[in-house]
Amino acid sequence: MRELDVMGVRVEMPSNIPMVLLREVGGHRYLPIWIGASEASAIASAQEGVVPPRPLTHDLMIDVLGSLGHTLSEVHITALVGRTFHAALVIDGVEVSARPSDAIALALRCGAEILCADEVLDAAGIDVPEAEDDEVEKFREFLDHVNPDDFVTDDEPPES
Repeated sequence: MRELDVMGVRVEMPSNIPMVLLREVGGHRYLPIWIGASEASAIASAQEGVVPPRPLTHDLMIDVLGSLGHTLSEVHITALVGRTFHAALVIDGVEVSARPSDAIALALRCGAEILCADEVLDAAGIDVPEAEDDEVEKFREFLDHVNPDDFVTDDEPPES
């Protein structure tokens, strides 16, 4: 199993389908998993540290586990069957089947490790060499801070 970090939630265009993007720790592979809108929201909220006034489903699950004296220690992405990913929660050494999107949302809330089976990464991982990764990150940073006025020069004619 390989450890993964959550890079974030993205929306694939033009289909508008959300996905969570995971990156192999110490490697060059990314793992995109297409998810539902509510799960995307739950993952993004956890990444941003948003604490709702009342517990939502994933917060409730973590609260229940803690109240019962149990700990979610790891999340395993275990298989890819067709186009469907499978996962398991590891709670006090016991594996419980889960959807990867829910498992990731829970892991982010309690700091559990996210691990992926090697065969899943081999089948669905996208290899991005480090140099390309740096260039992609620089481009994303540029897009985050670009302003339309940055493309106007003094010698351009005014718009009509």
